[in-house]
Amino acid sequence: MSPAFDLSAADLATIWAGLIAFAVFAYVVMDGFDLGIGILFPTLKPGPERDGAMNSVAPVWDGNETWLVLGGGGLMAAFPLAYAIVLPALYAPIIAMLLGLIFRGVAFEFRWRDPRHRAFWDLAFTAGSVVGTLAQGITLGALLQGVKVAGRGYGGGWWDWLTPFSLLTGASLLVGYALLGATWLVMRTEGLLQLQARRLAQRLTIATVAAIALVSAIPGQLNQRSLNRALSSGVQTLTTTMNASVTTASAAA
Repeated sequence: MSPAFDLSAADLATIWAGLIAFAVFAYVVMDGFDLGIGILFPTLKPGPERDGAMNSVAPVWDGNETWLVLGGGGLMAAFPLAYAIVLPALYAPIIAMLLGLIFRGVAFEFRWRDPRHRAFWDLAFTAGSVVGTLAQGITLGALLQGVKVAGRGYGGGWWDWLTPFSLLTGASLLVGYALLGATWLVMRTEGLLQLQARRLAQRLTIATVAAIALVSAIPGQLNQRSLNRALSSGVQTLTTTMNASVTTASAAA
């Protein structure tokens, strides 16, 4: 191989970090409107409105989840130490997210195949979307507030992820995904459904901006000791992971 194409271990780690970040961003944007439609489902009237909303995402909803697989699989493959630290810290919300996404997918399919129980599957579709979204937001909040690291493993407890801040980020993500769902319906539908989605989008825009401001302001109100612990935990996790990745790649080379 030409020296011009040689990549150091640090370069590979940076590339993989960028790929994982892109995968997470793509998932939030693309599957966010699917989950948002599920969150907004109770606001739509049974019949043409709900059918129209479901039909608008039917061709793409399952493919959008591929980005989540890429993000999680990439983290395990490229940064196994970070994966081994983060996963035990977030077992409960991650499992809840996966169960919610599975339940949502089952409800999506059986809503059409079992019309006698369509009301139940509509409820299941909403419940799966809400649980999956809330779990994703709680996971984000738990990561932002810091993960306790002991040596090369997770050093915290089972319930460390459950805090008022993580619950706030979960609720904020519900609002954000609902906004994505409303804007999707504005683009992909017409008539009364489009008008209703436009009204919802206007309200949800204000709510989303307020949620972003609140989530951004609260960390600044934390006491200095908690903030320093969170930053130290994040830096320690990143440093340990990068060093391990560089060592592993260098040994392989």
